[in-house]
Amino acid sequence: MTAAPVWSVDPRTGKRCAQVTGESSTAGVDRAVRAAHTARGALADRAARVRLLRTAADTLDAARPELTAAADAETALGTARLTGELARTTAQLRAFAEVVADGSFLDIRIDHADDSRTPPWPDLRRYRVPLGVVAVYAASNFPLAFSVPGGDTASALAAGCPVVVKAHPGHPATAELCAALLRGAARRAGVAEDVIAVVHGFDAGTDLIHHPLVAAAGFTGSVRGGRALHDLAAARPVPIPFHGELGSLNPVVVTEAAAAERAEELGTGLAGSMTLGEGQFCTKPGLVLAPAGPAGDRLLTALTGAVTAHDPGVLLDGRMRTAFLDGVAERLRLPSVTAPVTPGAGPGPTTVTAGVLTLPAAPLTDGGPHDLLLEECFGPVTVVARYTSTDEITAVLDRLPGNLTATLQLSTAESRGEGDAAALLDRLTPLAGRILAGGWPTGVAVAPAQHHGGPYPATTSTGTSVGTTAVERWLRPVTYQTVPDALLPPELREDNPLGLPRRVDGRPPAVDGDPDLPATW
Repeated sequence: MTAAPVWSVDPRTGKRCAQVTGESSTAGVDRAVRAAHTARGALADRAARVRLLRTAADTLDAARPELTAAADAETALGTARLTGELARTTAQLRAFAEVVADGSFLDIRIDHADDSRTPPWPDLRRYRVPLGVVAVYAASNFPLAFSVPGGDTASALAAGCPVVVKAHPGHPATAELCAALLRGAARRAGVAEDVIAVVHGFDAGTDLIHHPLVAAAGFTGSVRGGRALHDLAAARPVPIPFHGELGSLNPVVVTEAAAAERAEELGTGLAGSMTLGEGQFCTKPGLVLAPAGPAGDRLLTALTGAVTAHDPGVLLDGRMRTAFLDGVAERLRLPSVTAPVTPGAGPGPTTVTAGVLTLPAAPLTDGGPHDLLLEECFGPVTVVARYTSTDEITAVLDRLPGNLTATLQLSTAESRGEGDAAALLDRLTPLAGRILAGGWPTGVAVAPAQHHGGPYPATTSTGTSVGTTAVERWLRPVTYQTVPDALLPPELREDNPLGLPRRVDGRPPAVDGDPDLPATW
């Protein structure tokens, strides 16, 4: 049977540009997974993984004009944005190369035999090993950084896991180009090219999660799609870890003192954050708790002015435009909800205009139809809920689901610890994986201390998909007990032939020259 065609579509016009390939059959998915599984030995050597990651970064950078043009043709995100996204993507690959070279991610722990303990300790040696083939589900809104060459792929390869990516239908040509570049990089690094593969089509996504040789999965997308795959992963005869990023409201609390001190700055800053990328960032601030009264009015005036001045923008595809317009219309039908700036349809087939919805905070405190406003609406819109007391802030926060981020906007005095700032911070901490005091949540730094995750439905696990600790999602610990030194993996041998950082007998590695000081690792 002929495979259904996979088309590249121009979101600016809604027209098909070219047939990229055909949808992957069940047999095709099986071949890709089995080839990846067979190639996993090519990633056993840490030095080979370092070469692969660095070569991949160099290869993508060298192809920047071609890559950004392909991605822009399928997403309309613009050359400037995509150039930055590519730089982030290659920096991420190089960062994981450094993680692998350092070796701390293996979390090596050695406890020598000690009969004086109660009960006695046998000789125990623990480290982390790769899980196996990882299925990655590419995101719509980041065709590079959260897709074929993105963080899930980079961290899985760093862990020693081959990757099969289910391409997003919104940018299949970009996916194929990235896959070809990565496979070529693998060959030049002396690694089997089958450590990275791409499949296409809805059915391929379910075939992938069902495949018995797939050992874990990473997903970035909607609550509905992510939850369906999560449940399939859990229902397998052998369940597997599913690290999904699903949906996030990213609440912002503006204190009355902060609004009084800098309402205009907050209003324009919020407008810039909620319209960034046409509101298609997973960290877009979607609910803002702002004070009722004159200070909150000034903030809202500045916000609506900046949003009104924002030009119509192109969404990633027609389905997202329809979902955005339907979601806005449904919210506007709720009692007490008004629109100082009404989001709407723009002049093109996938174009929309940004907007702001507002209402008193009270209806959000007691459930009912207004709970819709506590769900993410993907696109350039935010909801400003006007509170009249700290108790009302608390009541709304208590009803929120899990989030990637939560932001607290404070006055200068509150930043010094005055007022209720500490209590509000405590209220926000259970809600999200990244807590901000000042600034805006859009933009996620690729840094060792970063955490991009949060309570459900933000993510389905406690792991992060951004930052160097993302590698931990694709590893599992193994302990060797009383195994002769000659039979141990090199990482665990007594003489430490690889020179890796290790925690021995409960103590961290020693700083050179001073065995009493712990090393930073």
